[in-house]
Amino acid sequence: QVQLVESGGGSVQAGGSLRLSCVGSIFLYSSACMGWFRQAPGKEREVIAAVNSRGGVPYYGDSVKGRFTLALDNAKSTLYLQMNSLKPEDTAVYYCAADATAFCQWTVGRLLNNFFYWGQGTQVTVSS
Repeated sequence: QVQLVESGGGSVQAGGSLRLSCVGSIFLYSSACMGWFRQAPGKEREVIAAVNSRGGVPYYGDSVKGRFTLALDNAKSTLYLQMNSLKPEDTAVYYCAADATAFCQWTVGRLLNNFFYWGQGTQVTVSS
């Protein structure tokens, strides 16, 4: 069973940085996709980044390219999301999710994976 736990959210002023962590048993799966999503009040859930559990070049949504960076630490079974140059529009609940059955399948603007497992979410609030 895949278990995911996010942490690292908080409140920060515009232009600041936060690092989110996702730790869990997804690292036991050799062919899986891990993704970061966010959902703001009244808005649809948005995929912001994804990477295969075995590593490789991450995918990023257009809204965060150049500002957010994924990093894998297999020794700690942790996926990090470094968020720099934060903007008020980045305010949302951020979720780590996993598809334990397939590698990431990225197309124009979205992931085709079925994310069956989700963390509890961590709140990120960016003030101006």
